[in-house]
Amino acid sequence: MSKLPSRIHIVHVGTMNNMGTQALLESDVSALREIAGNDVLLSVSTTDEAGVKKLSLGLDAVVPNLVDIPFRKADDLAIRLKISRSSSKYKALTFLLTIYMLFQVELSILSAILVKMRLKPLYRSKVFDRICNCNLVISCSDENFREVPSLISSQIYWVFVWWSILFERTFEISVARYFKKPTVMFPNSVGPFKTFVGRFLSRLSLNNCNRILIRDSISYELVKSLDIKAPRILTSDSVLLFSPDFPSKLKNNEKSNNRPVIGVSAGIYNHTVTTTEIRKYIKEHALALDIAIEELGAEVIFLPHYITGFRYDDLEISNLILQSMKHKNGVRIIQVDNAREFKSILGQMSIIVSSKMHPAVIGISMFTPTLCIAYDHKQMGFFEDIGMSQFLVRFDEISHEVIFSKINSLWEERGKLHEELEIKVTALQESLRISLRKAICIYIQE
Repeated sequence: MSKLPSRIHIVHVGTMNNMGTQALLESDVSALREIAGNDVLLSVSTTDEAGVKKLSLGLDAVVPNLVDIPFRKADDLAIRLKISRSSSKYKALTFLLTIYMLFQVELSILSAILVKMRLKPLYRSKVFDRICNCNLVISCSDENFREVPSLISSQIYWVFVWWSILFERTFEISVARYFKKPTVMFPNSVGPFKTFVGRFLSRLSLNNCNRILIRDSISYELVKSLDIKAPRILTSDSVLLFSPDFPSKLKNNEKSNNRPVIGVSAGIYNHTVTTTEIRKYIKEHALALDIAIEELGAEVIFLPHYITGFRYDDLEISNLILQSMKHKNGVRIIQVDNAREFKSILGQMSIIVSSKMHPAVIGISMFTPTLCIAYDHKQMGFFEDIGMSQFLVRFDEISHEVIFSKINSLWEERGKLHEELEIKVTALQESLRISLRKAICIYIQE
């Protein structure tokens, strides 16, 4: 007779002002309850305690990470102090917080030794309590083990930033391993890596996992090249299982008027691309959407996915594209408070154009014809696996002609695409549920 686990601790949970991160956490929590039973006690370590608590997921506890991620803390302080990410003050702040992180590591190591000796930890006792008393540690679905985006250039400063993130991920998994807690990585994209440091930290992290689930075939091959010993399962993105209810007012409007409603989730990796690339991105999107309005009579709705308050976040990029368009009348920007509302509105689009991963995944999960402006292999891998690679545009190959051409194809082929996606996504969702269950069932039995 199987025994349900009493406690599962989820780590590597990011900020909740990213709608994709929200949707991933909610999907993982829902899947864990489906597999382990509704009475399972779930706790979360996160960089955004307030944001996770606001979601009201019925968690047993929400606690911080063992060590802070320097640039996340720098972001919080920079917003309060109104400091730009590009300023020297911000970089100095990040450097000081990196030194502080190393001090936290020392405290954590000493505390772990004390706990092992059945003494009280000196530091973050609530976190140690959750790790020591859980039956299973889950590395939350996302992209926790990477270094830089694969299709755009990278600045050395942001490579250092990702090293600090990788270090934090590695350290948490190493502490779980020190306390002999089984650790399973839920569906992640992995890589790319351009340095020895990135490969070393990721290899160390993944080799300390008991099971690894990978959400795209490109990442799967990359993990094979890292010589990881842990069993690997190729599956798909957890957000395919994210299924809040939503109304269909815009769908009804689109059917009655036979005109496309184009949902645009625009955004860029603004800390890595150049000003020239940003201007081109804005200009080409504006031209393509103007043509769609003229040729198809389309309605355009911008839905920002990640609003940070920093320059060139998704909200500002949406505004800049809108201001560059000729046909501004009737074009809207809609801001939402949570991922459920985000999917609710996105689900009412007839076509989606997304430069971010999870608006595209959400669109595909609802069988909606979707065009992806790809900046990373995680997007390419997902669209290839779903059989939609013809509706990918690489970030470095953006043009308004190509974007509109693919929008037009999505609209003309919408019926066939909807039917094909319904078959493929339904099969992927079932396979994903089986993979998640297979990955953790061994750790929740007597």
